[in-house]
Amino acid sequence: MNGFEYGEISQARDESAKPYLQFINEGTLSLGLYVLNAGSTDTQSPHAEDEIYYVVEGRGTIEVAGERRPVRPGSIVFVAKAVDHRFVDIDEDLSILVFFAPEHHT
Repeated sequence: MNGFEYGEISQARDESAKPYLQFINEGTLSLGLYVLNAGSTDTQSPHAEDEIYYVVEGRGTIEVAGERRPVRPGSIVFVAKAVDHRFVDIDEDLSILVFFAPEHHT
């Protein structure tokens, strides 16, 4: 069994100085922490995997295939593989758990 504490993952992501830190990769599923600062630009492009975003902290908007939806702590968003998406109008620093299936290769 692998167990993780959000605070430890968040600290490791901070120390990496990168917006995304993958901490699980099991072949059929991966999980990472993605952090976007308020006012920043999300430059991600479509992925080859389905993904689910779970917003842990912050507020902003996600745009998926031209459709916009506000996000806040507790928001869950599914994005199918190869679909254009990004976070926009980031009002408060966003901390997001990102689940990929199958696993995402970083």
